[in-house]
Amino acid sequence: MTESKIEWTESTWNPTTGCTKLSAGCENCYAEVMALRLKAMGQKKYRNGFELTLHPEALAEPYKWKKSRMVFVNSMSDLFHQDVPIDFIRKVFQVIKENPHHIFQVLTKRADILEEYDRQDFIEWHPNLWMGVTVENTNTIGRIDYLRNTRAKVKFLSCEPLFEKLGTINLDGIDWVIVCGESGPKARPIKEEWIEDIKHQCTDYKVPFYFKQWGGKN
Repeated sequence: MTESKIEWTESTWNPTTGCTKLSAGCENCYAEVMALRLKAMGQKKYRNGFELTLHPEALAEPYKWKKSRMVFVNSMSDLFHQDVPIDFIRKVFQVIKENPHHIFQVLTKRADILEEYDRQDFIEWHPNLWMGVTVENTNTIGRIDYLRNTRAKVKFLSCEPLFEKLGTINLDGIDWVIVCGESGPKARPIKEEWIEDIKHQCTDYKVPFYFKQWGGKN
């Protein structure tokens, strides 16, 4: 477990690390940069850099946390990457079930895989598991339907980094929306009108809205 600087969570837990790029939001992946830096520093967990790596030993970590906390699962990976075995995902979900005093937030860009595993009843949902999908532009709005079709108890959207106006979106069944601009030396711009449009829609649906940051070069 690592204390997190991400504003919408408190800690991070990475039973897998590494990923492969999928959509526009992956172009300037902060996790890739960090993983390669940690590898150069000799961190054993990142010996493979940003190659997808399972860490079975990490499954024991949540049992050691006594104080309740909000935990972002796989800040350095995507649990629903196509190369993560379903048996390993089920083990992660079992850990979540057995630690009900924590809230675990899982975020994926691979919403189609998420829905397929749910449809086949491969995974068991628990009240302390918040399931989210990333929606960065109009090309990725379809991820919302995949998420909505699951039996997750709490469903959220992470519109970060946001690259364009999303237009009308269906927020039925969505419990929370996060919006954020891209940060880093290659940050792409975000416009206030895009943010306001999502905020107004959240108001109409009575869905909590959280604006994380403008982003920009730092």
